[in-house]
Amino acid sequence: MSFFSQILAKTGLPYELFVGLRYTRAKRKNHFISFISMTSMVGVALGVAALIIVLSVMNGFQAELRSRILGVASHIEVTENTNMLSNWESLAEQVDAQTNVKASAPYVMAQGMLSYGQAVQGALVRGVLPNQENAVADLGKNMREGQLSDLASGEFNIILGADLAYSLGVNLGEKVVLMAPQGQFTPTGVIPRIKQFNVVGLFQIGMYEYDAGLALIHIEDAAKLYRMGDKVSGLRLKINNLFDAQATTAELSEKLTPLGAYYITDWTQQHANFFKAIQLEKRVMFIILTLIVAVAAFNIVSTLVMAVTDKRADIAIMRTLGASPKSIMQIFIIQGALIGIIGTFFGAVLGIVIALNIDTIIPFIENLFHVQFLSKEVYYISELPSKLEWNDTITIVVVSIVLSLVATLYPSYKASKINPAEALRYE
Repeated sequence: MSFFSQILAKTGLPYELFVGLRYTRAKRKNHFISFISMTSMVGVALGVAALIIVLSVMNGFQAELRSRILGVASHIEVTENTNMLSNWESLAEQVDAQTNVKASAPYVMAQGMLSYGQAVQGALVRGVLPNQENAVADLGKNMREGQLSDLASGEFNIILGADLAYSLGVNLGEKVVLMAPQGQFTPTGVIPRIKQFNVVGLFQIGMYEYDAGLALIHIEDAAKLYRMGDKVSGLRLKINNLFDAQATTAELSEKLTPLGAYYITDWTQQHANFFKAIQLEKRVMFIILTLIVAVAAFNIVSTLVMAVTDKRADIAIMRTLGASPKSIMQIFIIQGALIGIIGTFFGAVLGIVIALNIDTIIPFIENLFHVQFLSKEVYYISELPSKLEWNDTITIVVVSIVLSLVATLYPSYKASKINPAEALRYE
């Protein structure tokens, strides 16, 4: 029985794996090699942890922004090519009958000019039915003052975004003047339609686009002001799964097209550039942070090169005992791969723990050092959100292990090419 067969019989492990594990565990005479090996392991761990944490935070921001945008915007909008929808009640019944549609609400959307005292501010004016609007949007949950139900038909009440009210300098209970671009023709020219509204509420979504540029009034008041009669601008739909918006839009288009010339859009079309920009930023950040893992992984190259130099005599002895160049190569691949796998494992554990508890860790650090990373006066999202995506975590782990394996190939190949006679000449 050969020496290597005896190792297999005693340990139950192939000798390549046995020797590779022994080289990894053994206390080396050259402490510098051990230091470089440990540094490589720590570097891989920190790189993997940083990737998981950063991508989780970016996922959290994306989810937070999406929820805030869709708290005001709709999942799907249905209108006609003229941006006016007649017989919306019957259309709403047909739309609500679709399995994926959770609720629908009519709306009137138009431009307007708000004035209070000397302040003048342009805004989007949305006419809504309060009881139905709450079913398709989260405006009712984001009321800072007043309630959405305060919009009563015929009372000409208005709810403003908090920043819009601040720009006008208006407070709750005061009156603002709303000017509609649709004017009245008189002998002296075109006079814009003007109506005074009572400010009965303020909302704050946390998105400047809406907080500074949106005003809500009752849909019947909007129809009177903008002379729409019994028509509305369209229907806003909320679906059960917002990620099925494109499929639901296609299904609705197929069913509603024979009934009329309807124009149907979903949130992925309305805010496509915004979410594509976030996705692009996430991909770029992944590439940049992967370079950190790559640098740490390729430190394994220097570790193994020095280890091969240190073990030249051992390699030569194993070769004389019958070890093949392939087996020598496998020994050092195992040694380098273990550094990468151990580093990746601890990095993944650290990253997952921090990502899942970042809402506790960040406040603790802020209280400890008396700092605030996201000031409420500057940022609308004052807390650091985190959403751990397991697909991202698995991808990071796989990439780290692959980079570590690639880093072992060159020094392992050089080890397999060592000439036993040359290595033992000076021993």
